[in-house]
Amino acid sequence: MRILAINVGSSSVKCSFFEALDQITERWQAQGSVSSPEALKDALPGLLGPLWGMAGSPHDLDAVAHRIVHGGIAYRETTWLTPEVRDAIAAQAEFAPSHNRLELAAIEAMDRLLSDQKDRQIAVFDTAFHATIAPEAYVYPGPYEWFEQGIRRFGFHGISHAHAARRAAELLGKPLESLRLITCHLGNGCSLAAIRGGKSVDTTMGFTPADGLMMGTRCGSLDPGIPVYLLRHSASFIKDDRADDLDRVFNRESGLKGISGISGDMREILAAIETGNARAKLAFDMYAHRLCREVGAMLVALGGLDAIVFTGGVGENCAPLRERVLEQLGFLGSVRALVVKAEEEQQMARECCRLLSNHPELLRKGL
Repeated sequence: MRILAINVGSSSVKCSFFEALDQITERWQAQGSVSSPEALKDALPGLLGPLWGMAGSPHDLDAVAHRIVHGGIAYRETTWLTPEVRDAIAAQAEFAPSHNRLELAAIEAMDRLLSDQKDRQIAVFDTAFHATIAPEAYVYPGPYEWFEQGIRRFGFHGISHAHAARRAAELLGKPLESLRLITCHLGNGCSLAAIRGGKSVDTTMGFTPADGLMMGTRCGSLDPGIPVYLLRHSASFIKDDRADDLDRVFNRESGLKGISGISGDMREILAAIETGNARAKLAFDMYAHRLCREVGAMLVALGGLDAIVFTGGVGENCAPLRERVLEQLGFLGSVRALVVKAEEEQQMARECCRLLSNHPELLRKGL
């Protein structure tokens, strides 16, 4: 199988080409920056240009996998990108505005390259991995009508959590089905997952990717009275378009950036701490405190722990943060901690292989 995985984030795009026979092997990789949906449509063909010298042409691909952040209630597993699925992704863009619109742009760019074989595209949903969470964990304690309107915990970073859990089982030399794991995806966006027997039983992100942990520029969980107060009293933050202003403050002006006043990049926070910057230290301490608190919640949800797994740019590279978490877990005795490289594209290729294995007649023969 020959698979192209396209992973669009809020500010970057990463493309990986895989060949799968006895195992999935990455043959080529490229990445670029993202500024807008239209810019992505224009840039993607050029980014992929060098690939065709190795892979032949777009028509020689068995599948193109797209990471889709939000699939809503209707789409909780990997699926072909039919017109109905595309419409659903567009409908969910309001709840993941930094991602879904860009991902649709990547799909449309590949439509042009694939022409009459555009149906070879597959959606791999970040929300799918958390479809196993029970109602008591995904229903919010507001009026039940909220739930009837589709307001519930979805969870995100599912592709990353699934990969981290699978790789952890390999490193531990144990069946994934036998393990209780806390996976920590820590990057610009951050979330935890409690994974028992390979299935997600709880997670920190909720209805949108703004919930849960303190992040690079996102606030994470807040007292619901805060937005009410801001709407009533804070002219400095809330001006003409109240919904857009709240979205801006909570998603782009909070977290590490909001507290430090410097950046949402953990590397810059650590550098500022070295110079004695008190706000940078406060930002790090708050980030670590919220992380440790939510790790505790995941621990209780699991009822025990075989290993804690760190992945993502911050999870992989910020040793002081990992040390802080393990210190707080010291009361458990010896806690096994693993660092796993984030490889969402490989997990996406794995999902494609699973889907295509059920439909061998589709391999490079047209749909």
